[in-house]
Amino acid sequence: MTRVDDGRAVEPGPPAPAAGPVAPPPYPADQPYPVHEPDRFTRFVNRLYARAPRWAAPVAVLGCMAAAVGYTVFTDPTRSAPDAAPTCLLKLTTGLDCPGCGGTRAFWYVLHGDLPAAARHHLLFVFALPFLLYIYLAWAGQVLFGWRLPQLRVTPTVLGVFLAGWMVFSVLRNLPWAPFDGLYV
Repeated sequence: MTRVDDGRAVEPGPPAPAAGPVAPPPYPADQPYPVHEPDRFTRFVNRLYARAPRWAAPVAVLGCMAAAVGYTVFTDPTRSAPDAAPTCLLKLTTGLDCPGCGGTRAFWYVLHGDLPAAARHHLLFVFALPFLLYIYLAWAGQVLFGWRLPQLRVTPTVLGVFLAGWMVFSVLRNLPWAPFDGLYV
């Protein structure tokens, strides 16, 4: 016990906290986090996913790719009128090519076997297309047929370098002097 000036006996208390940030008290172990019941749509998707056959996902992706091929062949993006307004909002408002400008035309030229024209419209699309197709084939082959093709490792570093290169390409293709003006579509 310690004495204070007025003569009362006082128990010593806990030491004063040190200066600095104070950590919050830990979450009580006897009170678990509340578990929320998923909504009807989430339950439906989860049931659908649990009952779907293994081949459904690769076939769905193949269907999306077939729809993209059909759209590109049907619309023929290389035959637009010279005075047609661009469908890209960035190009319409600023006159600059966006990172994806020329991709549909490049895809049309790839489908028709004209790789130089495809590269002229979107060089990075032509560069990335074989990698994307191989990644799909390796995944779909493993899921559908059990093939063991070597998997491409797309690490965050590789993805970051590709996206940085894509942004540099997007800036360079909008520069108005040679040799960059040849990249403008």
